[in-house]
Amino acid sequence: MDLLLAADVRPFTIAAAIVIVLAIIELLSTMVGLSLSHIVGKDVEVEADGHSAISGLFLWINAGRVPLLILLLLTLGIFSIAGFFLQAIAHSVGISIPAPIAAVVAIIGTIPAVRATSRGIARVIPRDETYAVDDSDFVGQVAVVSIGPLDQGLPGRVRLKDVFGNWHSVPARAAHDSNALAVGSNVLLVDRDTKSFIAISAPADLIAQQQSSDRA
Repeated sequence: MDLLLAADVRPFTIAAAIVIVLAIIELLSTMVGLSLSHIVGKDVEVEADGHSAISGLFLWINAGRVPLLILLLLTLGIFSIAGFFLQAIAHSVGISIPAPIAAVVAIIGTIPAVRATSRGIARVIPRDETYAVDDSDFVGQVAVVSIGPLDQGLPGRVRLKDVFGNWHSVPARAAHDSNALAVGSNVLLVDRDTKSFIAISAPADLIAQQQSSDRA
C-alpha cells in the first residue's frame, strides 16, 4: 500500500483507481438495466476535416470507432501500467523518476499503444447502434430481451436489427398490463416514452416472420 501511495507513482495509482471505479459502476448499472456507456455517450464524434491538434489526435487513436467508455478505460489502463512499469525499472537500478516526468513519458508511450489496441478492438466489437435510422422506426419491430427481465420498473435492454442489417441495443420496459418478459424472449415494441420503448410479448406470427426475414 505504501508503494501504491508513493509520490512517484501517485498519478498511475489514481488512473488505476479510476479504471476500477468505472468498471464497478458499469457492472452495477448493467445489472439494473442501465449502462454507463450509454450515459456518457456510446461514441465520441470528431469532425474528420478538423484542423486542431486535439481533433487530429482523437482521430488518430480511433475515436468514433470504439465506444467512448472503452477508449477511456483503455487509455487510463495503459497509462497506469506504463507508469508502474517505468518506475519499477527505475527502482530496480536504485533511482526514482519524478512523477511529472514519469507521467509525460508514460503518456508518450500510451498514445501509440491506445491506437494499436483500439484498432484491434474496433474490428471485433459489434456496432450496436447506427445513425442511419431514427429510433422511432423501431416501434412495431420485434426485438430480443438482452438485459432483463423487463417489467414496469427500471428499463432493461433489447436488441434488434434495422433494415440495413445493423444491430441496435435500446432501453425498454414491459407495458403496464404485460407480465415480466424474460431475457431471451421475443418482444414487440409497441410504443416509446421519453426514457425507453414499451414492449409486449411478440405474437407467434411476427416471430416467424422475423425469423424468415433473418434467414433471407
